[in-house]
Amino acid sequence: MSVVRIASVYASLLGTYGDGGNVAALVHRALLHDIHVEVIDVTPGLVLPRQADLYVLGGGEDTAQVAAANALRTDGGLTDAANRGAVVFAICAGYQLLGEHFPDATGKPAPGVGILDITTNRLPKRAVGELAAIPNEVNRELGLTQILTGYENHAGATHRGSGVEALATVRAGTGNGDGTEGSVSGRTIGTYLHGPCLARNPELADRLISWVVGRDLPTITEPEVEALRQERLKVVLG
Repeated sequence: MSVVRIASVYASLLGTYGDGGNVAALVHRALLHDIHVEVIDVTPGLVLPRQADLYVLGGGEDTAQVAAANALRTDGGLTDAANRGAVVFAICAGYQLLGEHFPDATGKPAPGVGILDITTNRLPKRAVGELAAIPNEVNRELGLTQILTGYENHAGATHRGSGVEALATVRAGTGNGDGTEGSVSGRTIGTYLHGPCLARNPELADRLISWVVGRDLPTITEPEVEALRQERLKVVLG
């Protein structure tokens, strides 16, 4: 594949806490591996591209989340893309709206897109702070060896249905609310990790790209990124 096409989905609605940096991280990691990238910015009101390789969604406030979910259901392109095997990566609000339903601003269930068999309701207490989780304890097929690091700020407890695996086991923080963090089904991943997630977890960024290009990518460690990871993990895990 000569070019990896990344669709940045509704960044003006779903771009809190620096989540737009996930696309920048993907571009950076792809270039390290000599892979060319085309970024397609999809603003609300535009038709979602049907032939992108990787779709990225970020977090957002309650009203923005509902608006994004409604638009994506009406458009239908994200569901079609996931069904044909495109890679979908979603953070926080973007993660929740991939499911069957999630709480709106009043706490009532709002319909999601239905790509993931998950549902979300309210946590007893909002989860705010650093989040660290170990992926290979619950999802060895992903082949991730590094502890996932980021921060969370959400009030959602996410429950997985059949055929949906957890992304990782929580070591610090809340994640899904049941001791696990995130969800994986096919080539769709949702997570509560902000940071931006893929800047703080380059191994995960490489895994997403590898799914698109159809081959494993060599390990490339950037000292400044690893220094940040270790500093954050030391603060959180001691």
